Amino acid sequence: MKGLIFSLLASFALLFSGCTSKQYFEPEQTFSASKATTSYGGKMIDISRDGGTLEGSRYVGKAGISTLALGEGFRFINENETYILAANAQGVLKIIDKQSKKTVQETSLSAHIPVVSANIRGGIVAYVLNNNTFGIYKIADKSKLIESRSENTYAIDTRAASPMFIDNLVVVPMLDGKLIVVDAADTQNAKVVHISNEPSFNNVIYLSRIGDTMVAATPKRLITLGDVGKHEYNANVSEVAVDNGKMYLFTKEGEIFALDTRLKVLATQKFKFAHYAAAAAFGGKVYALEQQGSLIVLNGTLNKSKIYDVGEVEEPAFISGTKLYKDGDVIELSKLGYE
Repeated sequence: MKGLIFSLLASFALLFSGCTSKQYFEPEQTFSASKATTSYGGKMIDISRDGGTLEGSRYVGKAGISTLALGEGFRFINENETYILAANAQGVLKIIDKQSKKTVQETSLSAHIPVVSANIRGGIVAYVLNNNTFGIYKIADKSKLIESRSENTYAIDTRAASPMFIDNLVVVPMLDGKLIVVDAADTQNAKVVHISNEPSFNNVIYLSRIGDTMVAATPKRLITLGDVGKHEYNANVSEVAVDNGKMYLFTKEGEIFALDTRLKVLATQKFKFAHYAAAAAFGGKVYALEQQGSLIVLNGTLNKSKIYDVGEVEEPAFISGTKLYKDGDVIELSKLGYE
């Protein structure tokens, strides 16, 4: 009997040991990124696909750190040359004029339903709400050109993609694995593109274009759509980036793939146990920030790489332009090489 009890205890110990142990990416050699690093002294409290919100309601956008305050309780959503979009937990969307730094409008698109993502072009705002409602809002007369709710979603990935404007078309990334394509001049004839149909965590997390080819991804599938037809690639998607006509897919297994617009794999590299917190590709180089603090820099064909130690990621990290914003530091990625 004692032997049986001992065996059971030993089995439970092994079981719980296996459940609690976690394996980490451990590079053999790393280098310092201090020559490319400066401090901005802020704390990142929230990120969207297009920027980040700092403590004190300042934000990080495409042009870097702004001194403009979004207002207490508001987080950065998106911006263009003229306006900044910010939203709060009560569902209020704030539109701020960049030049005057004054609020042009505050509108509740739907009572107490937070804004997940939005984009603005001209006087038009395309948005997605937390209950999987999408719409197009006209600033001039405070009207909705269209608003429609899609299927219920019960859990979403926080990396929600922003709507995209293509000529007169608005492409809206939904929370249930679909793209809604609407002509802003004729909103009655919306088209639907299905990416994937997972029961949860199925929102569109990436949306961009390479020429006339649209690139989109959910946490489980990457697609391209355009003159080359529709192509699909199944993977546990961590991040996607595009550069020089190619796509770079970063997976939750630590893999990095280079693909063409037909999603043919051109090159691949794997960093065992790597979990990517942020990634980007530009200027013929590929950058991947690993959660434990390794910043991996590769060439475009993924056969050369160099790893920098930038410290464990403690706050949300965000890449804008050529800069990585991480834990109060700005790292100029273009100054880091792969050799």
